[in-house]
Amino acid sequence: MISRLENLPNGVIGFEASGKISAEDYRDAVLPALTRAAEAGEVRFLLVVRDFDGMSGGALWEDLKVGAEHLRKWKRIALVTDIEWMAHVTSLFGWMTPGETKTFPLADRDRALAWAAG
Repeated sequence: MISRLENLPNGVIGFEASGKISAEDYRDAVLPALTRAAEAGEVRFLLVVRDFDGMSGGALWEDLKVGAEHLRKWKRIALVTDIEWMAHVTSLFGWMTPGETKTFPLADRDRALAWAAG
């Protein structure tokens, strides 16, 4: 499940993901917000992941499309999680994502938000 985070600084879109992520989560929550952000200028993205039970095949496809459709608009992606393997994979492959990517522990959510907005 993905839910949108509210009351973020102008120019930052944010979501909290938990459990199993579906294609509908991307279609209904992420894509509309991402499209609006890209049309307004650039994408500054905050993703908080407390627990993760995997992604459906459709969700993986939507995830790949999200990055590619607005490739030049991505500015910063802040991943906030205490899931060690997720932080490790992001640090290894973050260079493959558009824009800058940085990982923060859950306790540093505010610092992650400030970085994404900066």
